[in-house]
Amino acid sequence: MEAGEIKKCFLKQRQVLIFFVLLGIAQAGSEPRHYSVAEEMDSGSFVANLLKDLGLEVDDLAARTPRVVSKGKKMPLHFDRQTGDLLLNEKLDREELCGPTEPCVLPFQMLLENPLKFFQAELRIRDINDHSPVFLDKEIILKISESITPGTTFLIERAQDLDVGRNSLQSYAVSPNSHFHLKLQDSSDGTILPQLVLDKALDREEQPEIRLTLTALDGGIPPRSGTALIRIEVLDINDNAPEFAKLHYEVHVLENSPIGSQVAIVSARDLDIGTYGEISYVLSQASEDIRKTFGINAKSGELLLTQELDFESIQTYTLNIQATDGGGLSGSCVVFVQVMDLNDNPPELTMSTLISEIPENLQETVIAVFSVSDPDSGDNGRMVCSIQDDLPFILKPSVENFYTLVTNTALDRETRSEYNITITLDNISRKNMAENAMEAGGERFLRQRQVLFLFVFLGGSLAGSQSRRYSVAEEKERGFLISNLAKDLGLSVRKLAARGAQVVSKGNRQHFQLNHQTGDLLLHEKLDREELCGSAEPCILHFQILLQNPLQFITNELQVIDVNDHSPAFSENEMQLKILENTPPGTIIPLGNAEDLDVGRNSLQNYTITPNSHFHVLTRSRRDGRKYPELVLDKALDREEQPELRLMLTALDGGTPRRSGTVQVHILVLDINDNTPEFTQSLYEVQVLENSPVNSLIVTVSASDLDTGNLGTISYAFFHVSEEIRKTFQLNPVTGDIRLIKYLNFEAIQTYEVDIEAKDGGGLSGKSTVIVQVVDVNDNPPELTLSSITSPIPENSPETVVAVFSVSDLDSGDNGKMVCSIENDLPFILKPSVENFYTLVSEGELDREIRAEYNISI
Repeated sequence: MEAGEIKKCFLKQRQVLIFFVLLGIAQAGSEPRHYSVAEEMDSGSFVANLLKDLGLEVDDLAARTPRVVSKGKKMPLHFDRQTGDLLLNEKLDREELCGPTEPCVLPFQMLLENPLKFFQAELRIRDINDHSPVFLDKEIILKISESITPGTTFLIERAQDLDVGRNSLQSYAVSPNSHFHLKLQDSSDGTILPQLVLDKALDREEQPEIRLTLTALDGGIPPRSGTALIRIEVLDINDNAPEFAKLHYEVHVLENSPIGSQVAIVSARDLDIGTYGEISYVLSQASEDIRKTFGINAKSGELLLTQELDFESIQTYTLNIQATDGGGLSGSCVVFVQVMDLNDNPPELTMSTLISEIPENLQETVIAVFSVSDPDSGDNGRMVCSIQDDLPFILKPSVENFYTLVTNTALDRETRSEYNITITLDNISRKNMAENAMEAGGERFLRQRQVLFLFVFLGGSLAGSQSRRYSVAEEKERGFLISNLAKDLGLSVRKLAARGAQVVSKGNRQHFQLNHQTGDLLLHEKLDREELCGSAEPCILHFQILLQNPLQFITNELQVIDVNDHSPAFSENEMQLKILENTPPGTIIPLGNAEDLDVGRNSLQNYTITPNSHFHVLTRSRRDGRKYPELVLDKALDREEQPELRLMLTALDGGTPRRSGTVQVHILVLDINDNTPEFTQSLYEVQVLENSPVNSLIVTVSASDLDTGNLGTISYAFFHVSEEIRKTFQLNPVTGDIRLIKYLNFEAIQTYEVDIEAKDGGGLSGKSTVIVQVVDVNDNPPELTLSSITSPIPENSPETVVAVFSVSDLDSGDNGKMVCSIENDLPFILKPSVENFYTLVSEGELDREIRAEYNISI
């Protein structure tokens, strides 16, 4: 190499007066001598006597001037030239000198002069148990979903112990409990990692939080320990269905209650919390009539009237109330509403026949035939019928609620030719009767009404005859033949007409007509069974045949036969169900039912659902005979595989041909925490220059979780890392970015192994490792450390040793390669000895008279 090139290789020249670097020149074939001392020994403590190892006697010590040389500014050892003892110059702290490195060895050299020799040795500093295991976090928080299955393992923060070997951390223990045990795992670097293993399923409703004490123990005598609190927050899942305070509610409501009146308040509770514990109430499997009559507050469970009640139409309602939580689980109760009758209907009088002119001198002449009725029930429907007392007439009751008005004596036209008769119809309640019993003379009249038309059934029959029943299918046209009445009564058509036969039925509407020419009983109008009778079966219309001369009543019934003219219908186009993916097979989920106005075989008979691998449907019968569907889970759901299902529920009646109605069932599969976060890479390897600025992005780690919502939300954290790593790197818990928070120094640490944990909202976690390789830059100048220098030196002595020195460069690779030289025109040469050690010697005999002084630049 040319001189110019040599000069270019120098970064810095330096004259060093203090010996910093290890010197190593051993006697031929010798190995370094090994000595040891326990750390924390006081200054002056005896290490060893070196006379034998140096091959010297005490008398030789003064001439050879032995001294200790070691790397660094501090001189931890001292050689006693009086005794040959090697002593501690200061108290040694193994952890400060070597950190986790074991064994902890300090190389040193003994330098002997006259002649120059190096004696190489090592001092091993033995560890003592002067440190206890320490947890960086005094409280370790784990959030674990109650759905996690036994056997699941949870990583927990490890303790750190500065001691090494047997004195280092050896084991962990956890406080006794019924849910967890501790599993210890050896890592690749020899450390022990604690893991918490779930033994028994958690139940948040039973125990929302668990506190355990984690103890770290070292192997010293006596052992030292450190503790941390493990606080386990049990996260809720939707494992509790709403439960009603009562399964059956019975309420009585007056029929005149105003719209908006409170009927009842139902109440359910759910042991879950948050959304899973929020309950909403709905009417379930309700008929159209119930939906029109009642409403329920979805939040409070208050049941309200939305339509006036009428006892005379419907006396009892059976309401199914469903309480559903935010996770889709539900419970139900039944509310029986008994409508209380009020005396809100006046009695009605319906004339069947009236003869205004009667012959005189006849006994018990029939003047009128009429019926009375009151739609109210019980005492409210009891009636009293009367006429004035001073008239020669009497009222005779016949069949139920029918009366005849007849003379009670022969009348004389010459005495009185005209009578005005007032028929009074009284309605008396039990309450009024009780009051009348206490108050003499109290009036009993509630309401009276004179009726001019015949509205009510008449009851009377031929002697010994039975009630006749006819039948006709609904929707037959007007004029349809029901039967020949003359034949049925055993009368000729002429006789039937002579006796003034007429059909009498209840209400203003006349469903029948009698053809007096043929004696045929015909339909007067088209009949709609559903309009006439609703869900009642059989549908019977009562009517009477009234014959005169003599007066007779024949009771008859017409059964209106149902035809399949209505299809089953659902009240909604779509049902939405929310079902947890961990719902066990066999679970039954109630569905809304369809309504079919037809009855009997033509009514709704069963339900079917689209063929699928997860569900089948059952058809159940209520106490009133109505059919409702239940969905049964056959195969466990998996939200990650199929987050929703759409099925078609079909309601079928039994008619020929069958009619049907459909509704779409939309099933949302609710997530549970059944997936662990997974990193895109289990190992990240990055290289970073040691001069990289603070806040530089090192790497971004990324994990994914197939779960949704909070259960799929991932947070990143360091796992089982040293204090040094925490001081050097910063991890963004949301993005996974790892950044520098202090400068890297290749000369101090070349590699960092950083474990990263990704934890989801349900407590499950995954792990990845980031290897950070610090790349060296040429940021350190070479250093020259003099071990010995002789000045002045005698003339005329060949190869006189002028100096002994070592060179070093903290950089690595090409950055740490050095070239050592002196000027070419001097009578001195550099001789390399052991690694990076040189001696400066004279090249020949020197003559003081020619040149007395040399300035040598190394």
